[in-house]
Amino acid sequence: MRTVSAPRVGFAPRLAALYTGLFIVSGVQLPFFPLWLKAKGIDPALIGLVVAVPSLVRVFGIPLVAREADRRDALRPAIVVCAALSVAAFVLVGLSAGAPAIFLTYALASVFYAPVMPLTEAYALKGLSARGRAYGPVRLWGSVAFIAASVATGLAIELMPARHLIWLMVAASGAVALASLALMPVSTGPRSAEAPRRASKGLLRDRGFLAVLAAASLIQASHAVYYGYASLQWRSDGLDGTGIAALWALGVLAEIVLFAVSGRLTLSPATLLTLGAAGAALRWAAMAFDPPAALLPLLQILHALSFGATHLGALLYVARHAPEGQAATAQGHLAIALSAAMALAGAASGPLYTGFGPESYAVMALLAIAGGIGARVAHRAAAMPR
Repeated sequence: MRTVSAPRVGFAPRLAALYTGLFIVSGVQLPFFPLWLKAKGIDPALIGLVVAVPSLVRVFGIPLVAREADRRDALRPAIVVCAALSVAAFVLVGLSAGAPAIFLTYALASVFYAPVMPLTEAYALKGLSARGRAYGPVRLWGSVAFIAASVATGLAIELMPARHLIWLMVAASGAVALASLALMPVSTGPRSAEAPRRASKGLLRDRGFLAVLAAASLIQASHAVYYGYASLQWRSDGLDGTGIAALWALGVLAEIVLFAVSGRLTLSPATLLTLGAAGAALRWAAMAFDPPAALLPLLQILHALSFGATHLGALLYVARHAPEGQAATAQGHLAIALSAAMALAGAASGPLYTGFGPESYAVMALLAIAGGIGARVAHRAAAMPR
């Protein structure tokens, strides 16, 4: 009697499951973590600073983890360890009370959780490239998960106190840890003992690489007021949790469409960054005028450019310029640049929004324009003979 073995789950579905878990965390955290902070009694002027904590600690946590992952050729084990430790740390956040305790425990959770995404991106680009698969169609499952999580959380806050939202984040981080265990091993490539130092110095002397880091950082940092205060603003304008979740979901839905077709696009990374800058500048300029609710869906669609095109452009450029055996380190450089810019913008968003309200989006539009200038510098650098 012949036994029938179960079909083997391939690389892409396992990776998609990890992205799903990661973006369930984001789907709860980005739109609704500020509401949890407010429910815990954190002063609105401090909310932007707390929200910026992950971006700040990434600057210190990611380089060490990324270098070790490359040095030991151990992307998968690094993801598993960081994901597991972050679950315990998020539990500590949920048990904390008062601004100092929440700040410190959230910083600890971010130290462990922050490296998971750049490590996953390096793992994904390496593994998918080896199998002839495009990045966007796999990554879009994370965006789908973000929509589902944000909508579900928006419904949940109508049924439960906002102070319990943190436990949804704990559960989601647990799903990330479980999904990481199912990942297949993938090699970052052979390398010599001197390769990390030489490759890192080479990248950081590359004018185009630095321009891309600057461009992506400025454009993504221009989302700081949106991430920290959009939900609070919309709530104060009379939108309920379902309406807020729908607006966040619409932005990510536009992003999903871009990711789905990205494998067929022939645009260069620098061009994608330029489109991202243009979309962000238009989006934030309009938000500065406190537009009526009827216009918000149209502005949310620009998320496909302000975030989606920027993300794809930066990620693809970095992946193509990463020396063999330096996939995680190169993605780490990008993550550090993004985190430093977001930390500064997030910390500034509190005083900006407290002092100027929706008009603070005008500063975000200027950041996006500066990012567009960086994208054009990268475009010229890419066209120059090496």
